[in-house]
Amino acid sequence: ALLPFILLGLYILICSLNLVNPYLIPRPAQLVDAFMELTGKGLLQQHIAQSLTRVSLGFGISLVLAFPLALLFYFYPTIAGYFSGTLHFLRATPPLALVPLLILWFGIGEASKLALIVLASFFPVFLNTLNGLQQVSPELLEMGDSLDLSSREKTLHILLPEALPSILTGARLAFGYSWRALIGAEMIAASSGLGYLILDAQELARTDRVFIGILSIGMLGLLLDSLSMFIFSRSFPWLSREGT
Repeated sequence: ALLPFILLGLYILICSLNLVNPYLIPRPAQLVDAFMELTGKGLLQQHIAQSLTRVSLGFGISLVLAFPLALLFYFYPTIAGYFSGTLHFLRATPPLALVPLLILWFGIGEASKLALIVLASFFPVFLNTLNGLQQVSPELLEMGDSLDLSSREKTLHILLPEALPSILTGARLAFGYSWRALIGAEMIAASSGLGYLILDAQELARTDRVFIGILSIGMLGLLLDSLSMFIFSRSFPWLSREGT
């Protein structure tokens, strides 16, 4: 917590000495006034709710698609060989580069934004899940065979528990990627959300509102990441003890 307080102190010092134009770096009083104005009218809450809804839906779709596909590729490597080139091509393509096409195909509604989130968050879940499954010790699988476990039982009691740290890491990364992709989409084609709030404030030369939007994104990201880690530690306490 030391670094944020140091940065806050530098910010207050710069403002108090008038070292920078208030248009470039708003004064604390300006930020407070802008925050009270946005929250008083309910605008900030509406934009936050809209962004969180989009991220949750897109991230959920990514989990539903990526997790079963990783299992399919693990159990059927021949199939994986047919699609590996296409998947590597999509992974190497920045999702924001596809925004014009997504808008052309799906319009400027919610579908294009959800598609962008899915493209941004799919591969962290898919690749980390597949890598976690591939790293499971063969000795553990041989032990399952010696106990006459079925494929389903080995998956539930050996593969998934062993791959769980990688799966959770992929989910954590994917949520961060989906959040960043959403903000980019909202700054290009949207009428609500935090990205739209920032772009609209920039067009109105309201730097204070731009700062409020950026701070809201950072604080929400920090809060959601901390919440997810708390849930993971409570749900899987043995991973915390192992330092995961």
